[in-house]
Amino acid sequence: MINGKKIAVVVPAWNEEVQIGRVIESMPSFVDRIVVVNDCSGDKTAEVVKSLIKSRHNDSGIVLDIRKADESIYNEAGRLLEELYKREESLFPPSEIMNENPLSDRIILITNLINAGVGGSIARGYKWCRDHEIDCTAVMAGDGQMDPGELESICTPVVCDGVDYVKGNRLRHRTANLVIPRTRFLGNSVLSLITKIASGYWRVSDTQTGYTAVSLNALRSIKLHQIYRRYGMPNDMLVKLNIAYCTIREVPVKPVYRIGEKSKMKIWKVIPSISWLLLSSFFKRLWIKYLIKDFHPLFILYHLSFLLLIASIPFAVNILNYYLVHPAGERPILNSIMFMFLVVSAVQSLLFAMWMDIQDNERLYK
Repeated sequence: MINGKKIAVVVPAWNEEVQIGRVIESMPSFVDRIVVVNDCSGDKTAEVVKSLIKSRHNDSGIVLDIRKADESIYNEAGRLLEELYKREESLFPPSEIMNENPLSDRIILITNLINAGVGGSIARGYKWCRDHEIDCTAVMAGDGQMDPGELESICTPVVCDGVDYVKGNRLRHRTANLVIPRTRFLGNSVLSLITKIASGYWRVSDTQTGYTAVSLNALRSIKLHQIYRRYGMPNDMLVKLNIAYCTIREVPVKPVYRIGEKSKMKIWKVIPSISWLLLSSFFKRLWIKYLIKDFHPLFILYHLSFLLLIASIPFAVNILNYYLVHPAGERPILNSIMFMFLVVSAVQSLLFAMWMDIQDNERLYK
């Protein structure tokens, strides 16, 4: 516990028999639950975790209790939510809890019966922690790329300052340029820029780090089964949290590489798919947050800028046609004027919308 609050760490693991033992054994003593989600591994990941369940690392002084919703006539909403959580189980990939005493064990092993991806595994771990009312749930990869010594600094803002979501930021560390491989640094920078625009968290600079902590309130605010199941999960999570008006903070963490981990992510394959995810998420955020939930003028300005840019395309085609087909003929003055007017108006609308977006989301930084 920290500050009297229960702490859990979700550890997604796929073929991590070499590293998973060290991750669990090095977990700080204030961690009350270590939720390992074995994503249908083909190696001995599950066997390693089961052996640790029988060891001293499984000792826990806290027995969890799943409370029923109040039967009061005034708590119909609470009972409906409880029923929703039960039905939600069928929306996740099938899985099985391998513990005999899951309410008292410190190490919880959940095995996905089919491969759910890193995002799907984290979402499954989140669900377990939410259902058992864990106050703060962190995520640490099963490959050992996250320093357990920094876990307290990740969790403290959640349990002490009421922050909903905390992300580690490797780019702020003075060794970032030296330790992070160049291709990953470049890929991270590109995706972080796109994620700023899509999510509305404009001051987040290391969007791809998986070293995070989330509050129970935030887990209750989003639909966990809809979290993106592959490597775009951190980006999708930010969009969902922003729509739910969740507060955020970044804390510096050291970049950790070359400790025996084997990366399963192909950066140049991931960027196109995540970029498409973020494009669709951007419009989803605008419609849900700034039209359906609470109207804001930036909704109009963003869409006006896109419509003006689309309207400028025919004039651009006409101008290009004049210069290619009639290079010495009469200049397309009217088309040029209309094209410039539409483009300038579109850029102005876009900049005003982005400025409003930045100002509106300042309240979510703590």
